Amino acid sequence: MIKDPVRSTTDEARDKARQILAAMRHAVLAVNDPATGHPHLSRIACQVDAAGVPVALLSGLAIHSRALAGDPRAALLAETPGDRGDPMTWPRLSLQVTASVIADPGSLRDRWLAAHPKVAAFIDLPDFRFWRLLPQGGFLNAGFGAAFRLSPADLGIA
Repeated sequence: MIKDPVRSTTDEARDKARQILAAMRHAVLAVNDPATGHPHLSRIACQVDAAGVPVALLSGLAIHSRALAGDPRAALLAETPGDRGDPMTWPRLSLQVTASVIADPGSLRDRWLAAHPKVAAFIDLPDFRFWRLLPQGGFLNAGFGAAFRLSPADLGIA
C-alpha cells in the first residue's frame, strides 16, 4: 500500500498559502473550453481583494471569460518564484475556484491600478470586468515532501 504523500495541514502551511495569495500579481487560470470540452489555460493578472479572495480583470473577448460565463468552475495556479534553482521546488498553490462577475467593483479599481498601473490603458474599456475567483479548496506544494490540502478557511476565507 502506498502512503498518502499529503501531510496534515499545519499553521505553517496555512501561512505559506496566504503569503502566496497576498503576493500574487499573476496566475494561471484553467477553464473548461465550451467549444471543445478540453481545459484551456491562460496567464492572467490576478490579486486578492480586501477579503483575501482572488480577483482578476478579464476581457469579455477572451476565451477564458466566455468559458467562465458558461461554466464558473475553474482552477488557479499561483507560485512564489525563487531567485534561482529548480522551479519545481518553488512553492505553488493550486485552487479550485468558482468565478463570478463583480457587478460593482467599488474601490477595487483603485486597488487594482495601484498594483497594475499599466492596465490604465484598458481598465475602463466596456468589455473588461472584474471577476471574483472564490476558492472552494486548494492544494499547496511547499517544496519536496511538503504537500497540503487546504480549505477556504485554511486560506482565511470564510
